[in-house]
Amino acid sequence: MKWALLSVWDKAGIVDLAKVLIEHDFGILSSGGTGAELARAGIPFTDVSAYTGSPEMMHGRVKTLHPKIHGGILGRRGIDDAVMQEHGIEPIDLVVVNLYPFEEMSGKGLSLEEIIEYIDIGGPAMVRAAAKNHKYVAVVVDPADYRMVADAVRRGGFTAEERLNLAAKAFARTAAYDAAITNHLTGFDRPFPDVFTVQFRNGRTLRYGENPHQAAAVYGDTGIAGEEPLQGKSMSYNNYLDVHAAVGLLREFEECAVVIVKHNNPCGVATGENLLETYIAAREVDPVSAYGSIVAMNREVGADIARELTGTFVEVVVAPSFAAEALEIMKAKENMRVLRLPEPVVEPEVRSIDGGVLVQRTEPYQENWQVVSEREPTAHEMRAMQIALKVCRHTKSNAIIFADEKAVIGIGAGQMNRVESAEIAVKKSRKPLAGSAVASDAFLPFPDTMEVAAAAGATALVQPGGSIRDAEVIEAANRLNIAMVFTGVRHFRH
Repeated sequence: MKWALLSVWDKAGIVDLAKVLIEHDFGILSSGGTGAELARAGIPFTDVSAYTGSPEMMHGRVKTLHPKIHGGILGRRGIDDAVMQEHGIEPIDLVVVNLYPFEEMSGKGLSLEEIIEYIDIGGPAMVRAAAKNHKYVAVVVDPADYRMVADAVRRGGFTAEERLNLAAKAFARTAAYDAAITNHLTGFDRPFPDVFTVQFRNGRTLRYGENPHQAAAVYGDTGIAGEEPLQGKSMSYNNYLDVHAAVGLLREFEECAVVIVKHNNPCGVATGENLLETYIAAREVDPVSAYGSIVAMNREVGADIARELTGTFVEVVVAPSFAAEALEIMKAKENMRVLRLPEPVVEPEVRSIDGGVLVQRTEPYQENWQVVSEREPTAHEMRAMQIALKVCRHTKSNAIIFADEKAVIGIGAGQMNRVESAEIAVKKSRKPLAGSAVASDAFLPFPDTMEVAAAAGATALVQPGGSIRDAEVIEAANRLNIAMVFTGVRHFRH
């Protein structure tokens, strides 16, 4: 008889797998919650304590940590047989284990004493032992692999390649588990741990990186990283970067909104009541840059919008849902990627630098809007400043954004000084800027940027404030009859 050891926190699919094992003459070792699940399903098994001759101790902390368990997992066939026979150790051929949900529970605000109880000891020990001895033992840590396991059992065993792949996956799981514990426990008394470890699953090789001579891959199974197109070509490295930028800005809006991004910067943003009109308004901000862009919308895409989208070259369309007719229409553009807008995932930002990484976390914050000019902004100007600043938060520094109360009408980004960003925004604007509002991602150290904006017709400006020359800038605002607001929060984006 072959033996399988089943010990899982996540019980999904375990009964069906156990039925296949019994049908193919496996004996099952189990205990605790897994044993109870099998018993309810009428599946025969041998309790671990009955097999080892040792009772569970310390409220279940000690049950599988026994030579008859680990000897059965680690025993090398043809080498350790005599020792195993001498000590009554049965060879264990299959280990199916998933771990206590430390990662899930660590996000629930538990105390140190409470979260400690979700650190699995016996599970990782068995997984690592089985993965080390994968030549003889198949180890399974993911319920998603149960179907493959069942197929292997039905055909009489696992291939060497399957065993190695399962072992590698097992070691990756224990590595991620230990990393999560380390990051969490060392974060109790400091904002960031001394050793920061991250791991992402679901790795997929991309055609190339930012350029064809660079190799690349994407990792992750949630958020944008986990999304696959509903239609069109596979996502590229640059597609992922641009979709990330577009979706980050789109989530600033609750009202109907469209965001168009090119090379990580917005080139069109609009709000409105009708999605088709809103898309057209966003596209018309900079139709040249909109060619080959990412279009993100926060309402369902219908047939009318689909027809409009297929009239130009769009790399990726992102929306929460798509009408069946819209998907059919967009099939005409075989290369256009259609992506469903995922739920947001809140994680620290990690960026690589030479020899290491930078890690950044954005905690909840509150801007404190304060009118500092003599003239109060009108309701129209306030709405325009709000849109301008939302876009400014997601535009590469130095960023200067002109907007009215419905859409962006001028974008200046990525310049080494803010005055040139303002001049670019004025130059690229396709609408009159009279009565517009302006947002700056950082304080204005001199009045010159505001003077450029005022000359173009802007009547209101929002900025963080905080310069040693704030008084000089406020004086200029009053001289130019500009309504100016300080927020107290800078939004650099490098």
